[in-house]
Amino acid sequence: MKVPVLDLRSQYNEIKKDLYTALRQTMQRSDFILGKAEVIFEKEFAEYCDIKFAVGVNSGTDALFLSLLSLGIGPGDEVIVPAFTYIATALAVTFTGAKPVFVDIEEKAYNMDVDKLCGVITKKTKVIIPVHLYGHSADMAPILDIAKRNNLQVIEDAAQAHGTRYKMLSGKWKMAGSIGEIGCFSFYPTKNLGGCGDGGMIVTEDEKIHKRLLRLRDYGRRSRYEHAEVGYNSRLDTLQAAILRIKLRHLERWNSLRRKNAEIYQRELKDTEGIIIPREADYTKHIYHVYAVRVKRRDRVVKELSKKEIGFLIHYPIPLHLQEVYKRLGYKKRDFPVAEMVAQEIISLPMYPHLKEPQIKFVAKTLRGILK
Repeated sequence: MKVPVLDLRSQYNEIKKDLYTALRQTMQRSDFILGKAEVIFEKEFAEYCDIKFAVGVNSGTDALFLSLLSLGIGPGDEVIVPAFTYIATALAVTFTGAKPVFVDIEEKAYNMDVDKLCGVITKKTKVIIPVHLYGHSADMAPILDIAKRNNLQVIEDAAQAHGTRYKMLSGKWKMAGSIGEIGCFSFYPTKNLGGCGDGGMIVTEDEKIHKRLLRLRDYGRRSRYEHAEVGYNSRLDTLQAAILRIKLRHLERWNSLRRKNAEIYQRELKDTEGIIIPREADYTKHIYHVYAVRVKRRDRVVKELSKKEIGFLIHYPIPLHLQEVYKRLGYKKRDFPVAEMVAQEIISLPMYPHLKEPQIKFVAKTLRGILK
């Protein structure tokens, strides 16, 4: 049985009629830049996140970059980033001229280790960027507390967390991305809410930040030919917005299907020796952007999975502090032991809403056989 790690075609087949209608309407209007569908999608996405403002941009990376700029981050500043995540989180800091400062992750959900956060804060620190990795929320309450005590701001990297929820100390559940000063999302095609190309979104409750982001994404302009500051060409395409509007209507159901698929994996793999399966903290609702397990001797395991035509990915094989691009920062091996251990053991198994139970059981059975 061939099981791909991701199947976007099944998703497309489910909604293609509505997609074609939305695209045809946009083509007929021909408002391709900041058009009607884009404006409406910003409002709908803000409502989905239960937040006041949303600004569509051309990628999740630019969402982070422009968010940092909107807070005045630049040369001489430091921004704290987890050592284990996709490199875009750190690169967005570098683009501003600021310095990314890495912190180790905790072993259960692979998010920023709150207990180690205070140890990397300096007088130059301005922002903390927690990443809701794999669709599991970072523990935001203590992060917000540390940020408040140190006069820091929080930008959430929710690129993998469309629909992830976090339980506040009050008991209220909030959407990932709506908790800090700013939340950043990616609409890369593989995301739970993905377009047919690049795209991103920034959400915030702050009207001043919102107004500046509108300028920053569009050449710094105040009016058509009046430019108030250095800005960028970073607008979410109207065609992508038209597609994402259709997909947003299905997101909650698709996330529920992912959670059901994760439950099957958990049941099939829970007593298997030699594997660590995902754990969901009681403060979050995981949306399983990926289903990531850990194994020893990973090279042998993935070789056998390939023989069985089972798809997999490794998110991520090299922690950020060991990437060549950040060699100049002076980090070395064993500086962040948990991030390095996880990077050597992690495997993402097939996970998407249209994955079928027999496929999951086949993957789990194969994995159990390999680990014996």
